[in-house]
Amino acid sequence: MTAEPVPGERLPLSRERVLRTAVAIADEHGIEAVTMRRVGDELGAEAMSLYHHVANKNDLLDGVVDLVAGEINEVVDALDATGPWQPVVRARILAARQVLLRHRWAPRLLATRASLSPQVVRYHDRLVGQLHDGGFSFDLAHHALHALGSRALGFSQELFDPGDGGSAGALPPELPSLVAMLTEVAHDDPGSTLGWCDDQTEFEFGLDLLLDGLERRRTGS
Repeated sequence: MTAEPVPGERLPLSRERVLRTAVAIADEHGIEAVTMRRVGDELGAEAMSLYHHVANKNDLLDGVVDLVAGEINEVVDALDATGPWQPVVRARILAARQVLLRHRWAPRLLATRASLSPQVVRYHDRLVGQLHDGGFSFDLAHHALHALGSRALGFSQELFDPGDGGSAGALPPELPSLVAMLTEVAHDDPGSTLGWCDDQTEFEFGLDLLLDGLERRRTGS
């Protein structure tokens, strides 16, 4: 028989509990709010006791990235991978994006980690496998990963952020072309956004251009 938990009994600390608590804090307050002390407070433990499970703050953040990437892998591995490569890969990338939309702080963290996440590497290994199964040589698959860049994981890295939500009024008048563009173009769906100009429409526009171009390279057309 399994012993019933004692009311008020504290669950033992583990690396997974520490990392999941850090993710929950980041989801609610942003990644800047994730500190060893804050995680310890949420767990009802001294910050020092966390060091039995994470070596330091960098190890904590690396683990958080791996946890989110593992969530992405669970979602994309459940997708139907049969059929032509392009809709399969497109669905995979858009599913990864939906996970990141639940963790809006994650793209910035993913872009800054120096160490390789095992789960991120696994994600790309599966992606290369799907490209190869779809008729790509490994050489072309390698080019495809470079071309997709961060889009392979579901987000695009912006070149710059003009500030103030990207409004034309935030830019000086000596930048007339950008001012004119921003006067005409607005991204008004914050629920689909992972960056200043990374909304769903722009993301899919760029993704489809890349996938269409890769298909032409694959077929030599």
